Amino acid sequence: MIVTERLVLTPSAISDFDDCNAMRTDPEVMHFIGGVASAEDTWIRLLRNVGHWTAFGYGLFTLREKDGGRFVGEGGLAHFRRGLGNDFDDFPEGAWALASAAHGKGYGTEALEAVHAWFFAQRGKGRTVCLIDPENRPSVRMGERLGYRPFRQATYRDKPMTLFERAP
Repeated sequence: MIVTERLVLTPSAISDFDDCNAMRTDPEVMHFIGGVASAEDTWIRLLRNVGHWTAFGYGLFTLREKDGGRFVGEGGLAHFRRGLGNDFDDFPEGAWALASAAHGKGYGTEALEAVHAWFFAQRGKGRTVCLIDPENRPSVRMGERLGYRPFRQATYRDKPMTLFERAP
């Protein structure tokens, strides 16, 4: 668990399904990250996130407000094996998705700064990467605030994407 000024971050858990499903069926949230998901797809993704913790000892966290416990999203570092090459797939990938009600409040940056600090304290500093749709300006800005810089373009699931890296 990680506690920040406004958030509590816990490893993904099966009990997060209803909140995750509500977020992943919101067109505003999912516009740039694959479109609205079915309950089955959300379940499979949640199982992947839970299993990632067992396999690697880290993964995506569930993000909740410290006061009241309201779900605000998920984020962390993981290995997704996207098939984008050794300069991407071999490195921990920063990932985040925020519920609509959490947009514009700085929760994503607050959470991911804490995740990176926790990860580096556990594993030592190293290169991390992330994948962002270039049209998703809020996510690009957040990645840049976290220290990510573009290093190449790629096509992922038939869409042009920007690959970012964060050097140690």
